[in-house]
Amino acid sequence: MDETAFWQLVDDARDAAEGDPDEQAEALVEQLLRLTPDDVLDFARQFEARFQRAYTVELWGAAYLLLGGASEDGFDYFRCWLIGQGREVFEGAVHEPDALAELVPDFDEAEDGDAEDLGYAADEAYERLTGLPLPELGVRQPPAAEGVFFDFADGAVMAARYPRLWELYGD
Repeated sequence: MDETAFWQLVDDARDAAEGDPDEQAEALVEQLLRLTPDDVLDFARQFEARFQRAYTVELWGAAYLLLGGASEDGFDYFRCWLIGQGREVFEGAVHEPDALAELVPDFDEAEDGDAEDLGYAADEAYERLTGLPLPELGVRQPPAAEGVFFDFADGAVMAARYPRLWELYGD
């Protein structure tokens, strides 16, 4: 599965779910069930590679602002949600986290930013197709987020790092 096919599956599931993260996960599982187990593995590898690529301190800080706080688990679920928003939003946010102010202008912390189930869609589809758990994917998982941590609770630091997000979501 190439990158274009990966993003098409993500987009089709999001469109079918009309943006609802839980329904998007269900739609993605249904789409993956139409593929071969090897294609589901390829999708899982692509998803995991992007999940790890988004594991940065800078993006975590942006998630913290958008969500009004973000634990490690909360940031994991945010990264799943970010992938679920499609290629343009994902790439834009990874490149410049503050751009999320424009990339997701209708962000609603009550409904957006948490798509834990998207992270398990390939696992569920693979198990339903084969009766076996998804095998190890061979994707390197860093021990910590990339970058130097800073105090997400420090308003002055956050306003300086994320001026556009701060204007919308800062205290």
